[in-house]
Amino acid sequence: MNPETMLETILREARDKIREAALSAPRRIEIRAPREHLPELLAWLKQALGLAHLGTISGVDLGESFEVLYHLSNADGTVTVRVQAPRSEPRIPSVCSVIPGAILYERELQDMFGLVVENIPDPRPLLLADDWPAGEYPLRKDWTFVRPAEVIPGGE
Repeated sequence: MNPETMLETILREARDKIREAALSAPRRIEIRAPREHLPELLAWLKQALGLAHLGTISGVDLGESFEVLYHLSNADGTVTVRVQAPRSEPRIPSVCSVIPGAILYERELQDMFGLVVENIPDPRPLLLADDWPAGEYPLRKDWTFVRPAEVIPGGE
C-alpha cells in the first residue's frame, strides 16, 4: 500500500483516534493524536496497516509542553505519531501492551524528561546513575548542569 493510500485509510478509518494526519515528505506520514488514544491508535496502525516496526520514540521539550514522537514503519513508508503532554501534567500512556520493545524508550523518557509513563511494566531508571538527584531531568530545557567540585586524590 503506498503512502497516499495509507493516509486515505488513516483519515477514513481512524478519524476518531487522531487530530490530523498529512504527508510530510515522500513515504512519510505525520499524525497528531490525543495522548489518551495512543495505545489504541498504535494497535490499529499495527493491525490495519502493518506498521509493526518501532524505529524509535523521541521526546522534545517545547517549553509549556512535551511532545513525544513514535516512529513506526513498514516496507511502504514511515508514520510518525505525535502526542503532547502539558508540563503541568507530564503523563503519557505506555504502549508496551501493543509494542513490547517500547519499554526501553519509555524508561528513557522517564529518566531524561521526567515524563510519567502510565502502566509501564518496568519503571526502573534506565540511563541515569543510581544516585542521580530526584527531580533532575537532563533533556528538559530548564535543566542546568552544575559541575561537581573536582577532587584530586592526595591533593589539598
